[in-house]
Amino acid sequence: MHEHLSAQSRFGTVLGLGRRSSPPLDLTDEESIAGAARHVAGLGRDVRLIIDASGILHDDGLSPEKSWRDLDAAQMAKAFAVNAIGPALLMKHFLPLLPRQGRSVFATLSARVGSIGDNRLGGWYSYRASKAALNQFVRTAAIELGRRQPAALCVALHPGTVATALSSPFVKAGLDVQTPDLAAGRLLEVIERLPPGSTGGFFDHRGAPIPW
Repeated sequence: MHEHLSAQSRFGTVLGLGRRSSPPLDLTDEESIAGAARHVAGLGRDVRLIIDASGILHDDGLSPEKSWRDLDAAQMAKAFAVNAIGPALLMKHFLPLLPRQGRSVFATLSARVGSIGDNRLGGWYSYRASKAALNQFVRTAAIELGRRQPAALCVALHPGTVATALSSPFVKAGLDVQTPDLAAGRLLEVIERLPPGSTGGFFDHRGAPIPW
């Protein structure tokens, strides 16, 4: 994503922030989020595009639940901390940086499995629920954002299945698996094509709306 944006001449500055950046940004540490927002504000440039490319599906001790028997409070809390609460705190500290005039976009990576209306297979309780919570945060923040910055957009995007460490243990034959580079390019095209009035929406990597 960073490389794609850097290659576009319309962005004067492209900044990548994460746990190892300077300043660091850790989704589980609000002060680091606030500090990163202060750093961006201090650059004195219009903030026209913010992309949150975070998420957790599995790690040591955390894996998608196949049944309610697998539910664990600590694992659920971790999924919500990274997939919902962290991005909500990004909105808290970064949405106020968007200019009051002109188009700007805050986009966060959600997942189709976070759609309640599209859930036909069950399972993956914590991941599904935390991404559904993220979608609600996006919808709610978009309403507030629209009152002060009418041209700004706040959206959730489903990138599809991407060949990353997050998805690799669960990729099945027949799935349309994209490289990270291809996925990044598709998402940027979707963001570019978002029409006025699409704020608060949930879209896939082809730009098609996804049901809540």
